[in-house]
Amino acid sequence: MPLIQVTVAQGRRPEQLHALGVALTDAVQDTLSAPRDTIRVIITETSPDHWFTGGQSLAARRAGAASGREP
Repeated sequence: MPLIQVTVAQGRRPEQLHALGVALTDAVQDTLSAPRDTIRVIITETSPDHWFTGGQSLAARRAGAASGREP
């Protein structure tokens, strides 16, 4: 039973998350020949305030980009 766990920042549309789940399921089925009904995909959304890169939150980076400032 393959299990794929993906963490993404909040803010994506439900249709995008669905498409990701389907695409990951397809990839596992194609590459591992796993029966589709045994493949599990868990998508966890994290607040941009809790996602850090280089010591700066994604929320701050987005705010800087929106204001035209470099992160």
